[in-house]
Amino acid sequence: MNKQTTEIATQEDSKESFLTLEEASVSNKEDVISKLETDSTEGLSPDAAAKALDKYGPNELAEEKKESFFVKLLNQFKDFMIIILIIAAVISGAMGEMLDATVILAIVIINALLGVYQEGKAERAVEALQKMAAPEAHVIRDGKLQVIAAADIVPGDLVQLEAGNIVPADIRLLQSQNLQADESALTGESMPVDKDADFISDDVLGIGDRQNVVYSSTAITYGRGVGVVVSTGQKTEIGRIASSLTNITQEQTPLQQNLNRLGKILGILALIVVGVIFGVGLLQGGDPLQLFMTAVALAVAAIPEGLPAVVTIVLSLGMNRMAKENAIVKRLLAVETLGSVDTICSDKTGTLTQNEMTVTKLYADNRVFDVSGTGYAPEGEISSTDGNDVASSQEILDRLFEIGILNNDAILRSENSEIQMIGDPTEGAMLAAAAKGCSKEVAHVREEHPRVDEKPFDSGRKMMSVAFTSFSDAPFISLTKGAPDRILERCNQELTAQGVIDLTEARRQEITEMNDSFARSALRVLAFAYRHHDTDAFEGMEEDLIFVGLMGMIDPARPEVKESIRICHDAGIRVVMITGDHKETAVAIANDLNLRKKDDNVLSGSDLDKMTPEELQEASEHTSVYARVSPENKVQIVDALKSKGHISSMTGDGVNDAPALKRADIGVAMGITGTEVAKTAADMILTDDNFSTIVRAVEEGRVIYSNIRKVVSFLLSCNVGEILVIFITNMILGPEYTPLMPIQLLWLNLVTDSFPALALGQERAEEGIMKLPPRSPDAKILDKEMRASIAVQALAIMVTVFAAFNLGRIFYPDVYLVSNAKVSGFSFMPLAGTQPSVGAHTYAFICLVLAELIRAFSSRSERHSVFSLGVFSNSTLNKAILLSVVLTLAVVYLPFMNEPFYTIPLKLRDWGMILSLVLIPFAAGEIFKMIYHRRERITKTI
Repeated sequence: MNKQTTEIATQEDSKESFLTLEEASVSNKEDVISKLETDSTEGLSPDAAAKALDKYGPNELAEEKKESFFVKLLNQFKDFMIIILIIAAVISGAMGEMLDATVILAIVIINALLGVYQEGKAERAVEALQKMAAPEAHVIRDGKLQVIAAADIVPGDLVQLEAGNIVPADIRLLQSQNLQADESALTGESMPVDKDADFISDDVLGIGDRQNVVYSSTAITYGRGVGVVVSTGQKTEIGRIASSLTNITQEQTPLQQNLNRLGKILGILALIVVGVIFGVGLLQGGDPLQLFMTAVALAVAAIPEGLPAVVTIVLSLGMNRMAKENAIVKRLLAVETLGSVDTICSDKTGTLTQNEMTVTKLYADNRVFDVSGTGYAPEGEISSTDGNDVASSQEILDRLFEIGILNNDAILRSENSEIQMIGDPTEGAMLAAAAKGCSKEVAHVREEHPRVDEKPFDSGRKMMSVAFTSFSDAPFISLTKGAPDRILERCNQELTAQGVIDLTEARRQEITEMNDSFARSALRVLAFAYRHHDTDAFEGMEEDLIFVGLMGMIDPARPEVKESIRICHDAGIRVVMITGDHKETAVAIANDLNLRKKDDNVLSGSDLDKMTPEELQEASEHTSVYARVSPENKVQIVDALKSKGHISSMTGDGVNDAPALKRADIGVAMGITGTEVAKTAADMILTDDNFSTIVRAVEEGRVIYSNIRKVVSFLLSCNVGEILVIFITNMILGPEYTPLMPIQLLWLNLVTDSFPALALGQERAEEGIMKLPPRSPDAKILDKEMRASIAVQALAIMVTVFAAFNLGRIFYPDVYLVSNAKVSGFSFMPLAGTQPSVGAHTYAFICLVLAELIRAFSSRSERHSVFSLGVFSNSTLNKAILLSVVLTLAVVYLPFMNEPFYTIPLKLRDWGMILSLVLIPFAAGEIFKMIYHRRERITKTI
């Protein structure tokens, strides 16, 4: 290791804290305080804080070094095809062909600017993370409470926390009173998490299970606490996510890889042909300058200059169509990649589920009731599972709902025709259930019964009680809700249709079994009870309770997701759930959606931590549910799938999803519930947060790829045909005979070919496209069928243009354009110093253009005849061809365009000859499809 590297390593090591967050979570408070060299009551002194700030740096996320615009621009010129075009432009300019050189360089620069425009997602992701940081924090220094900028916090600082605070750093709790934190954006846990400063575990736990730790950028939703800062800045959990975002490189999509491979093949082919022609030409005594012009023509012929622009526009139009279907695609080439996805890794909370807790089961009066409807909307009804009328138990249900309404701090309100929930999601679900089944209005119950006393929830008691003096049947009453086991052990009576009766051990066991049954269905269960008091002192508020019932609730699956998953399975796409939630909840949702197959594995984050990369790769092939996973686990899962050759999509909405969103082939973020970090890291954003939108996007991706194949086949057939006609003409007639000039080839490749190619990119989906399996990531766009099709049509183009070129030489033997002077003389075989006539150039050029325009109709399908599709059923193609014909006529008949394009006005006789030739490539394409796919059908039948 050299000196500079050693210094850098030392500097990095010096920023490490005295202990890690993992160590702090399994250490007692005294050890944590000692190792951080602070005081549990006085905090740090100002001097100690200043030294720590100098040592650890500010509590901010490090910014990734950004490439300059110039560097990004230079990176765009590394493509093999681009290098060949630049060389061709330089040669053209050196030989005085400034128009050719200008056009070629303009193409190169435009493509480079488009490439630069697509870059920079990691930079924006880090910026979004920085915006989430807490701006201020309440710290104790030198025994005094101070408000300081969050950036100035250091390890060892004592921080006060209360409801509404954003946690400024990763903190080990020292004190906690009823403390809860919303960690959903970091862990995927849909409910606020109880925090306990006295919790200690012998084992190092995952980030979702550390009850004595709160994390930077999460929110305190309830209670208060005091903790000591362990990690700041880049060393926090959210800082580690930021590091992983900047360290993940954007891999090339299958289409990029295919097009790059294609460019190299065409470039090498052109160089080989140029070498052969140049060598043979010199041996035949050809003019080196003329041979250079032939080389330029070949380079231009080999490179489909219009292809990058056409592909970009086809993808952009696809992006626009997807946007109308609520899918905003940020990265252009991601549109095509969607079509090859074979595995969708989806977060559970807010993606497969609604991210709105919903009461689905009630238990009261020894009866089970179903609650219909989802979310916080008061739409649904209560029905008994025994088939009997609910009315006989309505009085007990009303008491159950009254406890749920009054022992509750949440608020439901209508805003813009939508129900907004403020407060704890569990309490919001209780209000929604009461609105469906209580015989009184929720608002009326709250107005009628003002709270006079309360005993707040804490994680030790696991219950909450409130007291009232306004009930007509009891002047002093307390209402309690909480964990079923804790409530039951404090009950000695039960409310039934026959009134209040003693709670026997047999009934206690039945209620416990019902609670266990609800829990096995992944329901979160709360019990409800009450007590009458003799005075307003409300003594023994949580003793000698009267049991009323149970409520079971869950974050339900989105109703449309099950059908979407079925469509995915039909299309050969595997759906995998990756969540920070508990295993039982994840499995219940997966089974409800038919996401899991019978023998699929279920793995937890702790299982993954024990696996080697190779073991995870094998397990990933048969695992459909991952629970209690960390951000690093999510990336490991995506990497494992990719290492097995899968094209994976990761769907998510939280900060914790961001690294995996960026690492996946396609990252999909939720537009409504998604954090800005997730949206920035993703390739696609769902504006309706609807899993079904992904399915429509995948279908659109498949259609786009199919259309890009048609475009590539159409354009490359022409390019290969151009190479062949130049090569064959030079070999037969001699090095001076170049049938097509560089400017003509540029016009054809950029103008007359591009418009029909764009129209081919708008073809409708072929029937059954979502019944086909995903294409392999190794599949080449230039596969066996396309190579055969290109070969047949290129040969047909070569024959057509070579015949037209020689017809032009016959009909216009004495029309030459050499330095603006006409020269006479003609011979079928070349004579020294002679050149092809302008008439011959015109014949070859116009014949090639029209052959391409007519052949575009045949290119509308790789399998079906254009006559079965309807020759003129693509109106966009009809308009594109008409426009190209008009532009071609302008090149021929406008005098000022004749000289630069080496053309002359054609006569009626000429058009008759040309139109008889241009049908040859069209016929070849139709005959090839008929023979190739008929043979394929026969083979399949056998």
